[in-house]
Amino acid sequence: MNDNSMDAQLAKVLDNVEGLTPEDRERIERFANDTRNRHEKMRSTLGELQESLDHLRLSVKYLVFDLEATRRENQYLRRLIEANGDTERDEQDD
Repeated sequence: MNDNSMDAQLAKVLDNVEGLTPEDRERIERFANDTRNRHEKMRSTLGELQESLDHLRLSVKYLVFDLEATRRENQYLRRLIEANGDTERDEQDD
């Protein structure tokens, strides 16, 4: 149920309580207001959750980028070590 239909349903309920006894009307109005408040809280919590997920996605992207950069650096350093090892062996052979 989206926000507009939720508000419309609550308004419809509140419009239909006119014929009830004052006690019943008060109870239903209180229930409708509690429902509206819970819905607002849920909407707020969902927004916060979406923000947290967006932040997590961004953090994961940065971590993947850093991991790939570290792998490239490791490959480069290994090639340097291997090249340096070949040069040292050549010098020892002479």
